[in-house]
Amino acid sequence: MKEYGVFDLIGPQMIGPSSSHTAGAARLGGVAYRLAGGKIKSARVTLYGSFADTGRGHGTDKAIVAGLLGLAPDDSRLRNSLELAAEQKKDITVEFSSQSMNHPNTARIIVEDENGRRTDLLGASIGGGNIEIQQINGMEVSFGCEYPTILIFHRDRPGVISRVTGVLAQEGINIAFMRVFRNFRWQNACMIIETDGKVRDEILERIHKESDEIVEVCML
Repeated sequence: MKEYGVFDLIGPQMIGPSSSHTAGAARLGGVAYRLAGGKIKSARVTLYGSFADTGRGHGTDKAIVAGLLGLAPDDSRLRNSLELAAEQKKDITVEFSSQSMNHPNTARIIVEDENGRRTDLLGASIGGGNIEIQQINGMEVSFGCEYPTILIFHRDRPGVISRVTGVLAQEGINIAFMRVFRNFRWQNACMIIETDGKVRDEILERIHKESDEIVEVCML
């Protein structure tokens, strides 16, 4: 006999008709928001596959814009996110593409923060409000932010990983999952560390200062 959990009975907390097209979309926008340090000046969103085909009816465009404004999937203001973006003078556009992608619920989000820094994110909503981030600035990655997630961009050099994990150990922070991605040996790399609790800003700053090879550290 199949066992059912609470999630199977009530689903994720969300506004909108579809966990994939609204809750997952809002979470994708939220990742882009946090990558920009919460200071998004502009964003270009492209929806693919089912996101593009049924996105307007399911509110996918509104959900992603809500995430880009820092709103949670269950925030009642999600329905009015396009108007909120205009009120806040955020230059956000959403396009619907016919291009085929590996996953039907895929979105590319290119954001520019208030300092002019540009981040290119590709991700998919994989069901039940869950997401998979697949690319960041052209680098292939794979993570879902199911736990508090530290994202570290660094140069691929010996000792960087041990320095980072050493700081976390000293601070009593337990690592739930960890993966490292790179395109080529000795070049740029991306460390994804999912932890059992949110990491304080001062610890993130300590990690950043731990090695000259560490370029950027952020909490998702």
